[in-house]
Amino acid sequence: MGFKPIKHWTTLGLAMITTFTGPYCKSQIQVKLPNILWIVSEDNSAYFTGCYGNSFATTPNIDKLAGEGFLYTHAYCPNAVCAPSRNTIITGVYSSSNGHENMRSSYSKSADVHTYPEYLRKAGYYCTNNSKTDYNTSGINASEIWDESSNKAHYKNRPVGKPFFAVFNLNTSHESSIHKQIPTKKLRHDPAKVTLPPYSPDTPEMRHDWAQYYDKVEDMDAEVGVLLKELNENGEADNTIVMYYGDNGGVLPRSKRFVYETGTQIPFIIRIPEKYKSFFPAKAPGGKVDRLINFVDLAPTLLSIAGVSIPDYMQGNAFLGEQKTNDPEYSFMSRQRMDERYDLVRAVRDKEYRYIRNYMPFRITMQHVNYLFMAPSAQSWENAYNEGKTNSVQSRFFQTKPVEELYDSEKDPWEIKNMAGKPEYADILERMRKAETDWMRKIWDVGLIPETEYKNFMGNKSIYDYMRSPECPFDELMKAADLATLGGKSSLNTFVKYLKNQNSAIRYWGVTGLLILKNDARPAISALKVASADKSGAVATLAAEALYGLGEKELARGFYIRILQDTITYDNDDQNFALNSIDAINDHSPEIIAAIQQLLKEEDLTSKGQASNTYRTLNWLFKKWEIKDK
Repeated sequence: MGFKPIKHWTTLGLAMITTFTGPYCKSQIQVKLPNILWIVSEDNSAYFTGCYGNSFATTPNIDKLAGEGFLYTHAYCPNAVCAPSRNTIITGVYSSSNGHENMRSSYSKSADVHTYPEYLRKAGYYCTNNSKTDYNTSGINASEIWDESSNKAHYKNRPVGKPFFAVFNLNTSHESSIHKQIPTKKLRHDPAKVTLPPYSPDTPEMRHDWAQYYDKVEDMDAEVGVLLKELNENGEADNTIVMYYGDNGGVLPRSKRFVYETGTQIPFIIRIPEKYKSFFPAKAPGGKVDRLINFVDLAPTLLSIAGVSIPDYMQGNAFLGEQKTNDPEYSFMSRQRMDERYDLVRAVRDKEYRYIRNYMPFRITMQHVNYLFMAPSAQSWENAYNEGKTNSVQSRFFQTKPVEELYDSEKDPWEIKNMAGKPEYADILERMRKAETDWMRKIWDVGLIPETEYKNFMGNKSIYDYMRSPECPFDELMKAADLATLGGKSSLNTFVKYLKNQNSAIRYWGVTGLLILKNDARPAISALKVASADKSGAVATLAAEALYGLGEKELARGFYIRILQDTITYDNDDQNFALNSIDAINDHSPEIIAAIQQLLKEEDLTSKGQASNTYRTLNWLFKKWEIKDK
């Protein structure tokens, strides 16, 4: 699957499409390639722009761009956080298929998966990135895939006559912009006039953070204007397709990191010059396009524009160019570990509904991710919940989750009315559930294996390669995950049987099924005791958690302490997984406290150590339990 370069040649923007041979290229033709400018803003949902219907937002430049181009009403990121989504963008493969979904991670990339700049450069483009990479893998070297990748990278540096592809990343609207509150008198948006979503408590901190974020989006919009003005002054506006989008939704609590509309719907606008009207997705500029698009579609779309054949491994649908596909019926999203907090969620959206499957329903939605709770608004929500000042909707996100969620997202845009248990929605639920599981099969979803076990399966390969290898019992894994979450107490004996499987991921789904059963798992106590000594940290942890819930607390504590102290059998990731579980059951018995105090002493307390996931979880437990002596 390697490249075979032939030659590059360009004359006044003309390029030979097939400058390499192989299965990805078309017959040699001469075309005038359009320049492509990507403007990417961080962490802002479509909701925060005027062109998407928010009259409180101040985004004149983005709104003007929408008036001159095409606004996509159903554009989604596959992961509601930057690094996994950027992994999907750069490869055209879902991060949950690459094995690069956990935030953050550095697992290797499959040699079979290439990046879109490699294809564009071989098609004649000068490719620049200014300047964020954050591809969530050790397998991509920015200096190798881009002509330039730095804060000085610019299309103006290209050779004369060569078409460009240029990315400019705007950090102004990043989540960190609300970590420190600006004095209210300096805000341009009035906190008192902010419309809060019904799931958020009405606290001063919440209102202030929302207003401050509107200011930051306004600042970002001005930066968009500068880039568009520069393009025009350089005389390239009529030669350049401009795409503006946000890298994920956000940024207020229960948006970024969460696979709801607020976390996954992003602004996406394309402006196409008249000379390239053959690429128009609608009859005329200024219109809206309701096609479902996802970041996984970007790489194949770029190749389609450039006339490069889309490789079979890419998992998206081109939405422009000769290789444009029919409109897809669904868009898919997913969530796994967010920094120090483990989770596993899959979601699917059609033009009306959103379906969510929680594969770890025993975890609350708003787990205490340290970075998330640096925002005063998030802290105020947590405090309000702990003080009993939140209503049932606002409290829900600090409680364990249902296995399935179904929302009528067009009628319920804040997605607070779960229709999964309503008989009148049974057919829709079944259809959306099937779409989700079919997608997981199609992409060889890595989430079927707990992250703590990746290293045991990868060997010298990537986890992407393992999932497609004969060694992977994929169908059995898929069946076990489905049964664990939806099987019910009639599947108890099957779960116990899974605990004896040689494959640790199958054992993981067996113990997951028993944990979800709660008291109905009581006949499996003996099997859980055996599983609590499993060499897999994830299996041992969830077995201990199940035993704890069944009243075997002293026994469970002993198993937890063993995981924290046995550094030969279990590594740092296993220990953090156990700490997540200990936090969930909220056991701060003297024995547990002594064990985590010892673990903290053993942690590397350099700046690197303090940034580790295990350290963050430990630090939170000490704060939560008000332990003075660390």
